[in-house]
Amino acid sequence: MNYPFLQGGGQLAHIIAAFDWSKTALGPMSGWPQSLHTTVALVLRSPVPIVTLWGEPGVMIYNDAYSVFAGGRHPTLLGSNVREGWPEVADFNDNVLKVGLAGGTLAYVDQELTLHRTGKPEQVWMNLDYSPILNEDGTPVGVMAIVIETSGKVKAERALRDESDRLRASENTFRTLAQAMPSQVWTSGADGIVDWFNEQVYRYTGTPAGELDRDRWRQLVHEDDREASSPLWFAAVAAGQTYETEFRIRRADGAWRWHLVRALPIFDEHGVVQRWVGTNTDIQDQKSTAAMLQQQVNARTAERDRMWQYSTDVMLVAELEGWITAINPAFTRLLGWEASEVVGTSLYTLIHPDDMEASQLEMAALAGGATTFKFENRTRRKGGGYAILSWTAAPDSRYVHAVGRDITAERAAAEEMRRTAAALQQSQKMEAIGKLTGGVAHDFNNLLQVISGNLQLLAGDISGNARAERRLDNALAGVTRGAKLASYLLAFGRRQALDPRVVKIGRFITGMEDMLRRSLGEEIEVEMVISGGLWNTLIDTAQVENAVLNLCINARDAMNGAGQLTIEVGNAYLDDAYVNAHPELQAGQYVMIAVSDTGSGMTPEVMAQAFDPFFSTKPEGKGSGLGLSMVYGFARQSGGHVKIYSEPGNGTCVKLYLPRSTEAEDAAPQPEARAVVGGKETILVAEDDEGVRATVVELLTELGYQVLKANDAASALSIIDSGMQIDLLFTDVVMPGPLRSPDLARKARERQPGMAVLFTSGYTENAIVHGGRLDAGVDLLGKPYTREALARKVRHVLGNRQQQAQTAGDAQAMQAAASEAQPGAARILLVEDEPELCETTAELLELLGHTVFAANDAATALALLQQHAVDIMLTDISLPDMSGEVLAAQARAAQPALRIIYASGQHPSAALERAQFLLKPYSLDKLVSALAQP
Repeated sequence: MNYPFLQGGGQLAHIIAAFDWSKTALGPMSGWPQSLHTTVALVLRSPVPIVTLWGEPGVMIYNDAYSVFAGGRHPTLLGSNVREGWPEVADFNDNVLKVGLAGGTLAYVDQELTLHRTGKPEQVWMNLDYSPILNEDGTPVGVMAIVIETSGKVKAERALRDESDRLRASENTFRTLAQAMPSQVWTSGADGIVDWFNEQVYRYTGTPAGELDRDRWRQLVHEDDREASSPLWFAAVAAGQTYETEFRIRRADGAWRWHLVRALPIFDEHGVVQRWVGTNTDIQDQKSTAAMLQQQVNARTAERDRMWQYSTDVMLVAELEGWITAINPAFTRLLGWEASEVVGTSLYTLIHPDDMEASQLEMAALAGGATTFKFENRTRRKGGGYAILSWTAAPDSRYVHAVGRDITAERAAAEEMRRTAAALQQSQKMEAIGKLTGGVAHDFNNLLQVISGNLQLLAGDISGNARAERRLDNALAGVTRGAKLASYLLAFGRRQALDPRVVKIGRFITGMEDMLRRSLGEEIEVEMVISGGLWNTLIDTAQVENAVLNLCINARDAMNGAGQLTIEVGNAYLDDAYVNAHPELQAGQYVMIAVSDTGSGMTPEVMAQAFDPFFSTKPEGKGSGLGLSMVYGFARQSGGHVKIYSEPGNGTCVKLYLPRSTEAEDAAPQPEARAVVGGKETILVAEDDEGVRATVVELLTELGYQVLKANDAASALSIIDSGMQIDLLFTDVVMPGPLRSPDLARKARERQPGMAVLFTSGYTENAIVHGGRLDAGVDLLGKPYTREALARKVRHVLGNRQQQAQTAGDAQAMQAAASEAQPGAARILLVEDEPELCETTAELLELLGHTVFAANDAATALALLQQHAVDIMLTDISLPDMSGEVLAAQARAAQPALRIIYASGQHPSAALERAQFLLKPYSLDKLVSALAQP
């Protein structure tokens, strides 16, 4: 016999060995799994009738004892499907298979069935126990049935029941019948006191006859079972119902064996219990076999669990075709898949599509007998994503046994290092280019300032010459275009000074629609999608307008002047996963502006260079290559982000992300329309560029100012140290020499506290601008500037400084005016952006007996108006976040009776009813007079 597991298995072992199993669902015996070998070996060696039903068909394999039970059906039952082998009980066995293969158990006591064992119907009774047979991974693959025929016992019990009437009349006849039976029989009275045992009981227990009556039979019951058996017996007696239980009885050799104990009541014609008749049936072999089999199954399951339980690597067994048959716990811990979810499925369903072909080739090699020492692929996690596994695997005749090590973290670390290095390289490149472009823009702005200043000076000389004036206007337009180009360079290098306001960007973009349609042409279909509930954002609206316009023009060119352009504005949240790929970005809430087109799209190579200055795919002369560079620099300087999504032939989408602001929206600034005025003050010009210096000196001289000049900070400080009284220091921010311009301004104010300071530059570096914004209390005029812009800015700075000096110089007059002030005091809201001037003026007003609420900007002023009732608002016109005129209109709307006094170096552009104007610098008398007016 070629199969060791059949050795010692009796006659059936030989029949099984000779049987052609290839025609059954089990297949050839050479392919049987170890679980089938083990189970069959145990069954063949059992003295108890056992049959195993394998798979859904229920292929039958049984032992010698069962062959006796099968009678004439043996040996044709072997290898047959149970429903076909026993067709008369096919439905019964169908239920057994369904319950067993689902992992359940069944037990029947004295189950009556009609079988055709001898070719004709025969009623039989059996004790049946069914339990599932598990394979190596714990899955039910069959059902084991232990079959104990109890036909004799049942027939005897039925005979006893049928003969109960006659037995009541003839106890001797009953006892004679009982003695003739091979079973243990006993009787008791209606009170439950046992009074007789047949000889089988005495012979089995080795007890002398007559010594077990009444309660003495309890000595034969195992002490652990006595307490449970007695209450059940007396409960049955009390209820007049069948008694059935199991307990251990001592055999004559001292062995304790399990018995099934049953007793039936005998009733008279009135239904009253007269006696009880009981039987004891030895079921020890049946129980031992079931326990032994369960122990074997448990031991093998525990062994398998120990092998797989503590492995940290993924382990699986799959058929050569790729069907998964088993996984270890590490598989579940790493990938999240339970065994019930993947066993029986193809492992290819878990593999990344890009790794599918390589994985199939590797499995084909394993099926050919090759061994895998290292193979990597991506395996899908239940919760999403993939784990990168490094596999080793070996095949046998039917299965592939594989072990996978998780290398996802290693790969992620390597990829993160690569990305970080690339991001650092890109950041360093952009920073270097930014410094270069900023320097170029600085020199370019100086050149433009020289040209612009001289052209504006020339305007007076050619007045009335229409031809010359037209040429002059064209030249100035060229300067403006050059200034815009320089501003793009500064935007990319993040060197421009931004003027941010809190705005609802959706309303601002909507307001650009008409301008965009005119700029882009009729062939471009413009669609705007503005989401509701947009957040506010703190940005420079002029730069946003430039950015959006540049993006739209790029889109128009990409579509060759015809196509669909979509502008979307909505809220966005950039999470940690996104910002990890962009180290310069912070996770959080943003307002997004997306510009999408239906143009030609970009290749990955073009996208990689899209933000580089002067890079362009347009024909020569069709673009500067600075549009996207400006957008990039503006987004970064504003704390935002810009991202390009594009595919060749499928258009482009550029998304601009600007940080959310939780502040209230600022009102739109009003355009200035004031006349250009000069003055008589003395101004010191510190400028290293000779052409710029000469031009600005001449412009200021034409405006009526006394002008001194210096070519660097040290020379300017020497002039200040000479003792000459100077009203305004007008200095470039970036100049050569050891003394920086901010230090010059500080030392100048130390020497002459009343001196005003105005900075100018086309390239601020970080001297007076931080985070893209001017430092507090700093005034800046960006290059190139016009004569009008220079005049207004100089007048504004001088007015504020002179007002502060005037107020400080009138300290004694303040005390006197306070003592002479009218007894009626007013509640005054003072709005002044110069901190020192605001503090001094507030102190003066308080000395005059008034209650003062001070604010340095319009937003704070509006908040104070909501909190307090105010009689007078004294406000500057030039405020950092809103025009003083707009503030006055909003304040008057909130409090109609409010008096308005403009205190400024510039005149209001529009009249406001019941509003007064106090020109800086003003005296104490003028202030008191203005406050006293009704």
